[in-house]
Amino acid sequence: MLRLSPLKCWAPTSLLYSRFPRLPFRGSESLDKVHGIIFRYKTSGKIPFYGAARDTRPTGLFSLSPLQRISVAVHSATTALADPSRADAVAALGEVTGHMALYAMYDKMMLDPTGQRILRDRPIVDSKIIDLNALLKSDEGTFGHVYAKFMQSHGFDPDERSNVRFISDPELSYIMLRYGSATIFGMLPPTVLGELALKWVELLQTGLPVAALSATVGSLRLSLRERDILHNIYLPWAVQVGKNSTFLMNTYYEGEFETNIHVLRERIGIEPAPDVENWLG
Repeated sequence: MLRLSPLKCWAPTSLLYSRFPRLPFRGSESLDKVHGIIFRYKTSGKIPFYGAARDTRPTGLFSLSPLQRISVAVHSATTALADPSRADAVAALGEVTGHMALYAMYDKMMLDPTGQRILRDRPIVDSKIIDLNALLKSDEGTFGHVYAKFMQSHGFDPDERSNVRFISDPELSYIMLRYGSATIFGMLPPTVLGELALKWVELLQTGLPVAALSATVGSLRLSLRERDILHNIYLPWAVQVGKNSTFLMNTYYEGEFETNIHVLRERIGIEPAPDVENWLG
C-alpha cells in the first residue's frame, strides 16, 4: 500500500455562528488585550508551561490579490492531485481556500474556554515542548506514551510541518498552523486509507475545502478493495467521530500527555479507528 507523509490538516461542514468582533492584532499585543471581555475569566497572567506564546505571524507572503490566490490554488491543487504526498502543496491549497472555514473555526474556539486558552497561549507542536524520549518513559496507556510510540514507530518528527505562508491574519494563521500540527494526534496509520479516513473526520469537523478535495478525489487512487473498506468501515467511523465528538481543535493536547488514552477518548468522544489489517490481507 502506498505510504504517505502525514498531511497537515483538520477539516468539515461548519455551522453558522455569531462572529465576535475581530480587532486589529499588532505585534506584541496579547489576545487577552484584544479580546479582553472574552478572556476575562481565563486570563491569569501566568506564562504557559512551555514558555511564553511565540509569534506565529506568517514569515513568507503576507497577502495575495484575488488573481494570485486563484493562481496559487490551481497550482497547489494540480500538484497535490498529481502527488498526494506533497504536504506543502496541500497546505498551500488549504491556506488560500479556507478563510471562511477558518473564521468559523475561530468562532468555535472563542465559544469554548479551552479554545480561548489555546488561542491565548498559542502552543506550537514541536520538539521544543514535546520530548518524545521522556514520553516514551512515561506510564504505558497514557496519551503521551501512546503518542510517542506512534511517532517513533513511523519515524515521524513533530518539527515536520509546512509553515503558513498565505494567511496574513495572525489569528487565522495560528489556527491553520494548529490545525496542521494537531493532525498527527489523530494517530491513524500513515497510509492512503488512514489519511482519507482522517480527512473525512476533518471535513465533518471544520469545513475546510482542502479536506473535501482530499476526501473525495483521494479515493480515486484506491483499489476496489480499498474503496470498499473506506466506504463500509472507515467512512461510517469517520462520520460518527466527526459528528459526535467535541470540536477537536478545542483539545489542549499538550496538557493531556499524562491522561489515560481511554479516558481522553471518552471525554472528547472519539471511538478508536477500526482495525482493517485483516480486511486488507
